[in-house]
Amino acid sequence: MKKKQQRPNVKKDDKPVTLGDMLNLDLKNQLKERQQQLKVEEEKKKLAEEERKREERRLKEKNKSFEELLEESSINWKEFK
Repeated sequence: MKKKQQRPNVKKDDKPVTLGDMLNLDLKNQLKERQQQLKVEEEKKKLAEEERKREERRLKEKNKSFEELLEESSINWKEFK
């Protein structure tokens, strides 16, 4: 005869163990703090990139040739001849 294997009693209220449950609280706090730091750094990078693009546009506008400025002008210059 085979022996009956006893299964451990599993409670229905037991939730699966998550990664957050396995990490200690200090490590969890450190990770959250690092996440916040990365968000701040990313925001700074975005602002710096926007500023760089703005400066680039300003310099491009400043260095336009007379021909480019004339083409962009909405005035019909033929009327002033």
